[in-house]
Amino acid sequence: MSQKEAPSMDAWIKEAKSDPASGECGMYLFHCGIVRQTARAAAREGRGGVPAVRGMEFSHDAAKAEAARQKTLDMPGIKYARVWLNEGELALGDDIMRVLIGGDIRPHVVDALQFLVGELKTNCVTEREKF
Repeated sequence: MSQKEAPSMDAWIKEAKSDPASGECGMYLFHCGIVRQTARAAAREGRGGVPAVRGMEFSHDAAKAEAARQKTLDMPGIKYARVWLNEGELALGDDIMRVLIGGDIRPHVVDALQFLVGELKTNCVTEREKF
């Protein structure tokens, strides 16, 4: 079970649409990362013989995550960015993170989502798969 209750994506989009910047947003894009059974080494690097994941220890640096979110808001066309990160002992299927990006046009929003999730995964979180 997740250590934190994941926020409602429906509530997030409702809040985003009522934000003062919503008139400049032509697209919103969500990311919902979850704990998967396939190990990172197998999924990303194609290594075989990796045992199945049973869970994950997950933590994050809130200040770094907020800095990444703010940096995303400086990207072309991006008017809205929201991040939620879980923490603690996570089980298969538990939410790891949720991200919502809003912006003017699809290429800008897709690029911003890719950037922010990449920043979070690379610089803001610590994940340790449990086998």
